[in-house]
Parts: sequence; structure tokens; C-alpha cells
Amino acid sequence: MAAELIKLYEKNTDLAKVGEIVEVLRQGGVIIYPTDTVYGFGCDIFNARAVERVKRLKGGKGKNTNLAFVCYDLSHLSEYARHVTTPIFKLMKKTLPGPYTYILEASSKVPKILNAKKKTVGIRVPDHNIPREIVRELGNPIVTTSIHDEDEIIEYSTDPELIFEKFEKQVDIVIDGGYGHTMPSTIIDCTSDEPEVIRHGMGDIYQYL
Repeated sequence: MAAELIKLYEKNTDLAKVGEIVEVLRQGGVIIYPTDTVYGFGCDIFNARAVERVKRLKGGKGKNTNLAFVCYDLSHLSEYARHVTTPIFKLMKKTLPGPYTYILEASSKVPKILNAKKKTVGIRVPDHNIPREIVRELGNPIVTTSIHDEDEIIEYSTDPELIFEKFEKQVDIVIDGGYGHTMPSTIIDCTSDEPEVIRHGMGDIYQYL
């Protein structure tokens, strides 16, 4: 069955359409959606089959796929991460919502969700209304991973209609939120004493370090 293409606007997001998307997620669906950086695959973190679908779409081999959680805010941080120091929490508060992914020590809940021996978890709070409204309506984070393009020059797909053409038989919903960016989030590893930037993407994290 082909995916549905749903047009949403970041400002004045249609909450009825958000409700439709959330219902698909609750039933184990996989979506493609915009963020403040690039488009990504997403699913309900508590649906194991959907998580496996996302891993396959990413092209990962089982347990090695890097997946992050998109959260509405930091209110549930303690559920999924542990040993978050006060300086790291303050850094996250300053920079989120924003184009940053924080790698943190995972709580015992995370390996069960991802069916893996993961010791870390990536946390994202994008500065984009569409994914945050979806997460808020769903009531828990969604698993996320960015969509790569096979093009050697353009690494990330930006046109939602072209994304739809490519993945309409592989996902359940593609959200058209306008053109995406070509640069992913900046990734900061916060599992040791000092935060370390392990991927330079959007956002100037150094002004906060």
C-alpha cells in the first residue's frame, strides 16, 4: 500500500492531521517528517516492529544502527538517560529546542526499546513545530534517523515530493513540511567529563561550550 502525502505547515500546524499521523504511529506505522535540519524517518519508540523497519530503511544491520529520540522537551530526560550532570543539563537547556543531538548514557529502559545492547542514547528536541506537536500528541518520543541520499554531491534529500516518490512504498506517511536543509544536526557526546563534538552540523555549539 502506498504512503499518504500529508501537507503540514510549521506555523498553524493542523492538529487534526497531527492526530491522524499519531494514530498511524500508534498502529506501528513509519513516517517521514521535517525537522529544523534534514528530513528523517520516525516511529513510536515502543513499537518494536516499527523500530526494526526504521533500521532497515536506514540500511543498518540490526544492532549497529544509530537511532536518536525526538522529545517535545527535556521533561522526560531522566526516563531515557542517566548520569546527566548539572553542566550538561544546563547546556541542553540553553541550546534546545535546536539543531543538536546529545549523546548520553542510556537508562535501562532504552536497550529494551531498541532491542539492543545500547549503552548510549541520542536526544533531540528540534526547533520545529511539526515533530514536536507529533511527539506531544503521541505522549512519548519517536525514534528518528536522518534520510541520506545516494547522490554523491547532495548527501541529504530536501524535496518532500521527491522523498515521497522514493519511499512511498516503504513508509506509511510522508509529511510535506516544505524544503528541508542539507545539513544535519550537530552531535555532542556527553558521556565523559567534557562534552565532545563528534559531528559538525547546523548550529554553533561552540558559543555555548
